[in-house]
Amino acid sequence: MKTVNVVFFENNAPIVVPNLSTLFTEALKTRIRNQSSLTVVRGDDADGTFEGRITDYSIKPVAITGNDRSEATRLTITVSVKYTNKLVAEQSFEQSFSRFKDFQGSNLTPVEQALIADINRQLTEDIFNRAFANW
Repeated sequence: MKTVNVVFFENNAPIVVPNLSTLFTEALKTRIRNQSSLTVVRGDDADGTFEGRITDYSIKPVAITGNDRSEATRLTITVSVKYTNKLVAEQSFEQSFSRFKDFQGSNLTPVEQALIADINRQLTEDIFNRAFANW
């Protein structure tokens, strides 16, 4: 395998963060570039293709204090991925990946971009390992 195509991951989550699709797609491309000798290309002639969509982006309290205030909150992102390996079809898969990060309080705004970056790192590692762990 020499080339891989990463198709833009659309955001179909109930809560839409405007830049999440771009951030995730670019994070996956960067992971592949940095941890393999593969070349990321566009088009159908790539040896492998990653495609999919962001299916969930949720914010839920995980620790409630006595006065019904959230002491800790969890941000979860779920991505549905279809990986097609044109050279070894048995290595292709279709799977959902989900990761979360907890943060203090309930105000997501000041920490949202950092949390997204952390979760994207975890998700892309999971996806990369699922596709290429047997190399």
